Amino acid sequence: MSSARAKPALPTSLWWIRRDLRLTDNPALQAALRHGAVVPVFILDPAASGSRYHARAQRRQAFLYASLRSLDAELRARGSRLVVRTGRPAEVLAQLAAETQANGLFAEEDHSPYARRRDAAVQGVLPLTLTGGLTVHHPANVQKAAGGPYTVFTPFSKAWHALRRPTPADLEPAPARLPAVSPALASEPLPAGEAPADFPAGEAEARRRLERFLAGPIHAYAEGRNQLAEAGTSSLSPYFRFGLLSARTAAVAALEAAGRAPQPANGAGTWLTELIWREFYIAVLYHFPHVLQTAFNPNLRAIAWRTAPEDFAAWQAGRTGYPVVDAAMRQLAQTGWMHNRARMIAASFLVKDLLIDWRLGEQWFMEQLVDGDPAANNGGWQWTAGTGTDAAPYFRIFNPVLQSQKFDPAGRYLRRFVPELAAVPDEYLHAPWKMPPLIQHQVGCVIGRDYPTPIVDRAAVKARTLAAYKAGA
Repeated sequence: MSSARAKPALPTSLWWIRRDLRLTDNPALQAALRHGAVVPVFILDPAASGSRYHARAQRRQAFLYASLRSLDAELRARGSRLVVRTGRPAEVLAQLAAETQANGLFAEEDHSPYARRRDAAVQGVLPLTLTGGLTVHHPANVQKAAGGPYTVFTPFSKAWHALRRPTPADLEPAPARLPAVSPALASEPLPAGEAPADFPAGEAEARRRLERFLAGPIHAYAEGRNQLAEAGTSSLSPYFRFGLLSARTAAVAALEAAGRAPQPANGAGTWLTELIWREFYIAVLYHFPHVLQTAFNPNLRAIAWRTAPEDFAAWQAGRTGYPVVDAAMRQLAQTGWMHNRARMIAASFLVKDLLIDWRLGEQWFMEQLVDGDPAANNGGWQWTAGTGTDAAPYFRIFNPVLQSQKFDPAGRYLRRFVPELAAVPDEYLHAPWKMPPLIQHQVGCVIGRDYPTPIVDRAAVKARTLAAYKAGA
């Protein structure tokens, strides 16, 4: 008598989630599904959360945890759930593989130095398969014809465009259903924390923001992105940071919008260029990981930076006496985000006017920013400091008065974040120390009492900065 054979169980894999908190256009998830049943896993890694880049970044961590809860809800709606564990990734994943009998492990590749060390350790004990997804093109694929990485943006961008462009057909939809995860498989609770009010968590919010941006602001982006008081940017950076929206989805949207845009005012093309800047800085970090510790330019590693804790504290608090710098720093403190034009202005002031080491500013931004990303943050700071790849010339020093006059002409940004200046007449708003004493008393903004006296005389410090850079070169 023959007995019926039991149907063999599907092979099982672990989908290790790191910076890809989405179900749409997720190559790692799709690779895991092709393997068989999938267990979605997130690891609370003490080495990552305790690093100098993340230890005090409470708002960014709260955004991450809220987005993970949103992802778990989306998984449950499709019949699955998120499994959360704490510990060293190699040990946690080995334990989960034993518990689930998983014979596959899939994750989206990350290119930061820590991520690469972590993944190498895991690959030493488990069959970890890394997929693309963090960028449209892998950093190793955008290289010079003769070999080697680019260190200047424009040729990098040309090489990026020369590669195959993504199309809508490349974008994988979110699965309608997912394999169930055994209820016996233990999962830890996620840490508490609500996303910042200006950045609701979740993939659905990321897609809503993209749709709103595509519906109008993208076409005026070339000019609108610099207007401090306008909603002229996509405000998607925190969502890119944790992969709530894929780089490929954004690039496809930009390419399609550029095709519809009137010429020559092509804001969509400008936005695509900004997306390529993101990939450029990721590639720089991939090829030159030492930039997280020191200047990319070896000729500018010996600058005699000032040790000026009081000036640094005034900059952190938005109490420098320069309204646009103070508005930028207070926006950061209040919202966990800062307009990109404001980031450049605030960074230039710290480095070029106060002559304080750019690495202190980089660290402060990483502690405060919801979208804080080591590659982009480091790239931006080194560009401003003149020490990085494709950097602004070291003698380029932003004038904060001219910057705010140009990019916040009506003063709405200044008055929003520096309310002490609310009644200051327009003609003095950008340089309130020039306001006559009588008017200061009339409007209730006495310089030195209600609003700080400028902490530096810019005319005097420019020579100091240029001398320090020349001596350090």
